[in-house]
Amino acid sequence: MPNIINRNLFRLLRIGAFHTTETLEPMSAFKWQRLIQIAEKQDVVPFIRQAAPQAPQLFPSALPSFGGAGGGLPSVDDYVAAIAEADPELSNILLKWKMKRMKKHEEQNQESTPETWQLLQLLINNVNQTLTQGISLRGIIELGRFLRQKGQNVDFVQVENWLHRLDMMRMAALQGSILVNLFNFDDDELPFMHQQEKAAMKLVERSLSHTAADTAENWHFRMRTNGMVQNNSKVLRRNLRRSFKFMRFNPIETTSNFMANFAKTLAEIEE
Repeated sequence: MPNIINRNLFRLLRIGAFHTTETLEPMSAFKWQRLIQIAEKQDVVPFIRQAAPQAPQLFPSALPSFGGAGGGLPSVDDYVAAIAEADPELSNILLKWKMKRMKKHEEQNQESTPETWQLLQLLINNVNQTLTQGISLRGIIELGRFLRQKGQNVDFVQVENWLHRLDMMRMAALQGSILVNLFNFDDDELPFMHQQEKAAMKLVERSLSHTAADTAENWHFRMRTNGMVQNNSKVLRRNLRRSFKFMRFNPIETTSNFMANFAKTLAEIEE
């Protein structure tokens, strides 16, 4: 990655989440603060904090909380349970119907392992995050941690069958490509990924570069004092551009997701 902030960010994430040994590059206090802001937005602060003690001399005194004790990592089981409770679904009506049928059949399958359906839920949740807000580093990391801790219990043939039926093979391959390129995963740890997506690195960089802008202006529409609806054209254009970037991976779900979020925003105004 050309950006020193991003390079250090992913080194810290690899250290904190996957226990690698890395050498960090010195940065100014401002750049470290920028890194922490990105980490907060991406919900990966616990992994950064876990990694910080390995290079305390590089963390400026302005960030004492990240130069201290690493503390414990969030549990994969807790994350998976939260995703299961949220029960992620797709935006497209047909794909949503297919997924519900899959879930019903899976619940009746006595030979199935819970980890198999959990993996699909993690992949679908990451798809929703990607299409709505950009690539989620927390989601990608938790996917990787789940695969390494629970992957031996997953029926990958079934998962691949589901991904084919949902037309999600390329979306899943995108997530796998990020794990390979940024978190040092091997291809054989990702049986559902038949080939890497070349655009993965560029899409991650764009998602990170938009983090600050998304945080600063996160409204799409708002009501003026005169009762007229004002739209935030900048955010709307950004979300539309994001949808176009991911259109190649699943055009049906990408279009449905954009329209669903657009309708949801309008409904919030009416309320």
